[in-house]
Amino acid sequence: MRRAVCPGSFDPLHNGHVEIIARAASMFDEVIVAVSTNYAKKYRFSLEERLAMARETLSYLAGTSVEPMGDGLLAEFCRSRGAGAIVKGLRTTQDYHYELPMAHMNRNLTGVETVFLPGDSRYTYLSSTLIKEVGGLGGDISEFVPKAVLKRFVAETDGRATAD
Repeated sequence: MRRAVCPGSFDPLHNGHVEIIARAASMFDEVIVAVSTNYAKKYRFSLEERLAMARETLSYLAGTSVEPMGDGLLAEFCRSRGAGAIVKGLRTTQDYHYELPMAHMNRNLTGVETVFLPGDSRYTYLSSTLIKEVGGLGGDISEFVPKAVLKRFVAETDGRATAD
């Protein structure tokens, strides 16, 4: 069985993430979406909320599961799950330059390979940071995020993130 991990904090999950995960699901027998927590980062949504949004959104994808990554190295998480690949979406060359050293390190640590997928051009400008900023200020983010994410934004912003 070919198993891959799609890691990220997914705070929040947006359509660019979903597109990469769906493509990974078509390439691998099993995809584990590993929701990470960086304790130096301030999150808008709790780990439990991020897991719930990802599970609700990705439930249609056969062979895809969502798990908390927990503490520790991504390479070790992959080894413990029997995953031979990490799938990362790239929007720009800056993403590539950021991700490449980590890909080399992960391969050196455990032998796990990193597969880079170029993001769909419809989503190359999207980032979770931008979604949080626009949605938090009441902008319409409905075309950029899955319904599970939009519901939570609308609830938090008294409807200003646009539900319809």
